[in-house]
Amino acid sequence: MEQTLSIIKPDAVKKHLIGDILVRFEKAGLYPVKLQMMTLTLSQAESFYAEHHGRDFYQPLVDFMTSGPSVVMILEGQDAIKRNRQLMGSTNPDLAEPGTIRADHAESTRLNCVHGSDSHESAVREINFFFASHQE
Repeated sequence: MEQTLSIIKPDAVKKHLIGDILVRFEKAGLYPVKLQMMTLTLSQAESFYAEHHGRDFYQPLVDFMTSGPSVVMILEGQDAIKRNRQLMGSTNPDLAEPGTIRADHAESTRLNCVHGSDSHESAVREINFFFASHQE
């Protein structure tokens, strides 16, 4: 079984989409093994998105991610990283496949409801960022 990090972002939490998104994961064979609701601090958001520092979307992203609670979780399942990214759809909801989370719920590239690790290396780093005591 593979693990990946997933975040239900503040826009989706505000729209009461947590249940819908969790059901989509479970129906696709991705199961939350750890889950927490939290509001990222400025320091956490800046650190988590540090690789994007200096890009035009960095500060708006940090501001957005600290604007309200998110649900941060470890999803586990066969090919979890790939399956989660397929379920999420393209970052731009206008380009996302119909039926994906972002096609159905995202407002824009910035307000795109969910985050998912993009590789095994990212998944390990991101899981450890939020769940330091987690052992695979």
